[in-house]
Amino acid sequence: MRIVFCASDTKPGPWLEALGAALPGDTIELWQPGTPQADYAVVWSPPQQFLDEQPGLKGIFNIGAGVDALMKLRLPAETRLVRIDDGGMAVQMAEFVCHALVRHVRELDGYEQDRQQGKWSFRKPRLRQDYPVGIMGLGVLGQRVAQAVAHFEFPVQGWSRTPKQIPGVRCHSGQAGFTEFLAASRVLVCLLPLTPDTEGIMNRESLSRLQPGGYVINVARGGHLVDEDLIALLDSGHLAGAALDVFRTEPLPAAHPFWRHPKITVTPHTSARTQREESVAQIARKIHALERGEPVAGVVDRERGY
Repeated sequence: MRIVFCASDTKPGPWLEALGAALPGDTIELWQPGTPQADYAVVWSPPQQFLDEQPGLKGIFNIGAGVDALMKLRLPAETRLVRIDDGGMAVQMAEFVCHALVRHVRELDGYEQDRQQGKWSFRKPRLRQDYPVGIMGLGVLGQRVAQAVAHFEFPVQGWSRTPKQIPGVRCHSGQAGFTEFLAASRVLVCLLPLTPDTEGIMNRESLSRLQPGGYVINVARGGHLVDEDLIALLDSGHLAGAALDVFRTEPLPAAHPFWRHPKITVTPHTSARTQREESVAQIARKIHALERGEPVAGVVDRERGY
């Protein structure tokens, strides 16, 4: 078999070496214009030219959690698009969200400000039941985050496009359940895939439905959030703050108001990174399964966009 690697902003050497070790006897090469037709591709944000030159691919493996960038391109009609199931990202995402949640509820930013002023301060402990956490998106990552948050004994609910059942999580689904889900949440965590249906889903209308003093944690995609609506609700006092790891333009432009807003914490799209070794092992297993004609997990439904 011939496997080609094409990933922007990613050092190819370690990936090529790992793929070669996991798929001995197969041809592993870095894509360049004119590279011969491959059987499978491992990609991250490839150019359209790559897809145009590889119309016969049996499968494309995306090494990130989201496939929204790929869905904007012209994909070969018969090629399977396959997501990484986890790639070591779920536990990282759970760590990040729990850190942001606890930092807000325990008012650790306030203690840090006091420390900078040499001030020894006391804040009345807040009750977990007063901070119900709503998690939008209950895939592999969302379920892992929900379980981690529940471990700290916060009330947890989730919302997804289709019905889910998760122990310890009150699950809502579909448009009919969305309003109830928002009204029952004070902390909102976004882990949705970015599709035409979820673009701008965190807007003035939806965020206004959160309980007063709401807090937003976005670790999915910047396109889920309407920036100016978030700022307006923070300035009005309806929302208490936000922890944002993803943005419509990355890197976040220096002039963007998120950098300077006192109620917003910015991190550089670092909530979870693909673990190369685990991802390559998974890709190798799936390639072998596809060659045997067996089904694999993570095949993207192009109509739904995930």
